[in-house]
Amino acid sequence: KQWYQRRVRAVNYMCQSGTYFWDYGNAFLLEASRAGAEVVSKDGTFIYPTYIQLTLGDVFSLGFGPFRWVCTSGDPLDLEKTDKIAAEVIREQLSENPSPEEAGNLSDNLRWIEEAGRNQMVVGSQARILYSNQAGRARIALAFNKAIASGHISAPIVLSRDHHDVSGTDSPFRETSNITDGSMWCADMAVQNVIGGALRGATYVSIHNGGGVGWGEVMNGGFGMLLDGSEDAGEKACSMLNWDVSNGVNRRAWDGHPLAKEAIRKTQERVPGYDLTVCNETDPELLKTL
Repeated sequence: KQWYQRRVRAVNYMCQSGTYFWDYGNAFLLEASRAGAEVVSKDGTFIYPTYIQLTLGDVFSLGFGPFRWVCTSGDPLDLEKTDKIAAEVIREQLSENPSPEEAGNLSDNLRWIEEAGRNQMVVGSQARILYSNQAGRARIALAFNKAIASGHISAPIVLSRDHHDVSGTDSPFRETSNITDGSMWCADMAVQNVIGGALRGATYVSIHNGGGVGWGEVMNGGFGMLLDGSEDAGEKACSMLNWDVSNGVNRRAWDGHPLAKEAIRKTQERVPGYDLTVCNETDPELLKTL
């Protein structure tokens, strides 16, 4: 407790002098409050934001998050080919009149994937991580599957993502800390994603607890999807990836986030037969008359 109290005193002192502080999300503010440190305002909320509330929540509302893939061949040349395929998909997306917010994310992610190889980001497996949105993930997956089928990529690829993603995690202290409708305390989204992913053809799914924030404070869901070049693998990947991202975007749209509302509208226009239940907005003044 003294450890937290001492550090919070230092943080508060520095912020009074102009320093800007936010919680990375590993439950620093939560544990500091439990230790009696001065991080809670009179209304019961934390006096500092999480980084989800500050910046990354907007990225998640657009559907961008950490998409992953592993080249099972272990061949660096295969990974290099996947980088080029992913970069081409992003260039196509940039040519399709994206919103300014989407364009900013796409441009950043294009630079990342173009420079990943020369910066030697691989540690162990020939794997890559790339922030991508719903449309990008599905298109990249189909392009990978086509390249495997043609022999351009020599062996299957396994798709996945970080649990710290648009829909993969429920935690009122990190990933869903910017959900303001009261459901930030519910752990249903991660479970729904796992069940929905399994039904839509994921090769395997996982549900676990504690990732990043601590046991009992977060629920995490994940998946793995094998691309082997078959038509069946491509169909399953599109179905599962559309669900995996859209589930979280729509939840954020229900919370009223304008970027999420626009993202889910575009998804329904783009994906044939995709009919999602969206929120019906009510005039706050009308509610006051009830």
